[in-house]
Amino acid sequence: MKPVLTVGLDGSPESLAAARWGAAVADRQGLTLRLLHAWAPLAPGPRSGSAESDQHHWAQRILHDAHVEIHKRYPVLSIAEDLVANDASSALLTAAAKSRMIVLGSRGLAAASSYFLGNTSMDVVSRAERPVVLVRASPEERAPSPTHKGNCVVVGLSLRDPCDELFEFAFTAADSRGVPLRAVHGRGVPVQAQMPWGVDPEVAAAITDKAQKKLRKKLRPWHKKFRRVRVIDAVTLDSPARVVTHDAENAGLLVVGRRRHRGVLAPRLGPVAHAAVHHAACAIAVVPHG
Repeated sequence: MKPVLTVGLDGSPESLAAARWGAAVADRQGLTLRLLHAWAPLAPGPRSGSAESDQHHWAQRILHDAHVEIHKRYPVLSIAEDLVANDASSALLTAAAKSRMIVLGSRGLAAASSYFLGNTSMDVVSRAERPVVLVRASPEERAPSPTHKGNCVVVGLSLRDPCDELFEFAFTAADSRGVPLRAVHGRGVPVQAQMPWGVDPEVAAAITDKAQKKLRKKLRPWHKKFRRVRVIDAVTLDSPARVVTHDAENAGLLVVGRRRHRGVLAPRLGPVAHAAVHHAACAIAVVPHG
């Protein structure tokens, strides 16, 4: 049985954009596309009135319309429909356990509301055991072209945490798209590099060189495994959150990590993942690790 990529649909243009994006990935990677719509009142009960006024009808219509459009674009792609009588978060988290990844639509947010993410998306991103991808809809057509690849895949890396899950996801994405992988690491300017007139270039260069060697050491075994992928590594002395969002401006996909186990009082997403899901313009994959 083929691995599954699950797309959560809610009838919005953003979720349809997610379905198109997910279909393109499923087609490239040989996955089954699962279209899921969850609505708690779908539990069995008396039904009356016309089909048009029946919420069951419209729930089924959401899946049917997306299925028809995707099938036209990818006639040989295996597509499954799943209508679940449950709240969306619970249904998607359950689906995540059986999926290669979960793909959701995400609204582009203005600066005034840039730190708001829908409760369902935030819950799934911060709790799912598998990668969650958030897909923006373009302002022009509110649906990105499924063939748009961007000029690279960007992955933001820490030099302290284990990165195998991030590497696997990012290298696979770059390999299937036939684009370079840009591996970036950002760190704040240390106190010893700060001078009254700015940053000491010699100290900054030494810190950057040391970090770049560590980054290349981490990348080496994965580069051998994915020999077709051209790897570009970059270390920048700046906020890691700013580095990954800036480097993703021309990317087709940004990949960031999320620690599975965080302190009780710690935010559900770390600062880099938090910045990525709210500010990056491309699709964002949040990959749990550790």
